[in-house]
Amino acid sequence: MIDQEQASTRSATPRPSPDPRWASCREQLRARGLRWTPQRRLLVEVLADTAGHITGAELVERCRVLDPATIPSTVYRTLDVLEELGLVRHAHGPDGREEYHVLPRTEHGHLHCSGCGGSWDIERAEAAELVAALRRDRGFEMDLSHLTISGRCAGCAARPA
Repeated sequence: MIDQEQASTRSATPRPSPDPRWASCREQLRARGLRWTPQRRLLVEVLADTAGHITGAELVERCRVLDPATIPSTVYRTLDVLEELGLVRHAHGPDGREEYHVLPRTEHGHLHCSGCGGSWDIERAEAAELVAALRRDRGFEMDLSHLTISGRCAGCAARPA
C-alpha cells in the first residue's frame, strides 16, 4: 500500500483501512469480461488508500511511483468501469479538470473558493431549491455531481480584495 507522504494531496487524504467495497472489485471486473491485470490491481490498491477527491493525473502519478510503466489510458479506462460499479464518481473541478470522488456515498456538488483554494461538498438537501427551480422553470433535470460553484468563502470574502 501507499505511505502517508505519497498519499497526501490537496484534495485526497489517506484512508486508515481499506473499505470492504473494494473486496469484490476483482470479481466485478472479471464479470464484465475484463482481466485482473497488475495495472488494474495497482490502481485499485491506490484508490483503496485514497479518500475524497483526486484527479486522474494524480492517480497516474501515484501509480507510477509504485510502477513506472503505468499507462494513463489503462488508468482512465479502468476508472470508467469503476464508475459504472459505483466505486468512483467523476465530476469537474473549477478549472474544468475531471476529478474522481472515491467511494461516493451520496450525489453532491462542490463549492470552490477562488481566494484560498478551499473546496466543500454541497449536499442534495442544500441544493434542493436550485434543483427544484431548474426543474420547474426550465424542465431541466440537474446532475448535481457535475455542479461546481466558484466564488469566495466567508473568510476570504471578509478580507479586502
